Amino acid sequence: MKRTSHRHGTTAQYTRLQRKIRSAVAGLRGGVRFNAPLSEYTSFRIGGPADVLVEPVDVEDVIRLVRQTHEQKLPLFVLGGTNLLVRDKGIRGVVVSLAKLRAIKEESGSVLYAEGGVGMPTLIGHAIRRSLAGLEWAAGIPGTVAGCVVMNAGTRLGEMKDSVKAVRIVLTNGEVLDCPAESISFEYRRASLPVGIVVGVWLQLRPGVRDDIEKVVKGYLRYRRETQPLTLPSAGCVFKNPDNDSAGRVVEAAGLKGISVGDAYVSTKHANFIVNQGRASATDVLALIKKIRAQVARKTGVKLELELKLVGQA
Repeated sequence: MKRTSHRHGTTAQYTRLQRKIRSAVAGLRGGVRFNAPLSEYTSFRIGGPADVLVEPVDVEDVIRLVRQTHEQKLPLFVLGGTNLLVRDKGIRGVVVSLAKLRAIKEESGSVLYAEGGVGMPTLIGHAIRRSLAGLEWAAGIPGTVAGCVVMNAGTRLGEMKDSVKAVRIVLTNGEVLDCPAESISFEYRRASLPVGIVVGVWLQLRPGVRDDIEKVVKGYLRYRRETQPLTLPSAGCVFKNPDNDSAGRVVEAAGLKGISVGDAYVSTKHANFIVNQGRASATDVLALIKKIRAQVARKTGVKLELELKLVGQA
């Protein structure tokens, strides 16, 4: 009788997979963590384990990882934006965090180059100190620069596409490609990019008055604190806004504020946020989403689409 592993099939298959994974991460200078619980790395504080989680130290490390992962024919997933739900059995293959890629460089013409792992709050702070305007729209967005590009993150004040000049990507064959903004198709919460890892972004900003920039940022941060549940783990807005309407308004109109499944709870502050009250699982969140969609469709006729990105094994 064959012994089996809980995630990977037979013991022999599991051993082969482990060899492939170790080959994929061999020689990397960054952090390598096996069977890493992804709940520690997501804003939702939810998610099963990654077979291996890697934190490259620089772009050369990313290139090596991409090439070796490609050679081993392993799946590769990049943790980035906050709008993410990792299922309870986690993610197979190699998971990458760009947390160590956090350099910011100034270039002529009010341009900033930010590596993919730079947090948006850090980048906004850098721009304010140098009296550079153009990122005020992103106040309060907690994700990384790379994640914001991939998701074309935005608020009521603007979107990532409004600031991007060019994007640097490590392609699946390990080559580095610089894509000008005009070659990228930006849509609502989505950017059509070549397949690869976003390791850097050039942002076209403009000279401004520091006090004026700070005033706008502080005002919008105050608005977010007053209208969004920022003190509990969440993944931001769960549903896309329907045409000429607000998903939060629709969910609230269906009487769904405050309903819960397990520790997954529809915020009473903003109905398009599901928050983790402590021990919510991805299964809880997905059951709550299903309940919301069904009731909204029944009561209002609106079919809500997910803005939240679902990854991993159920």
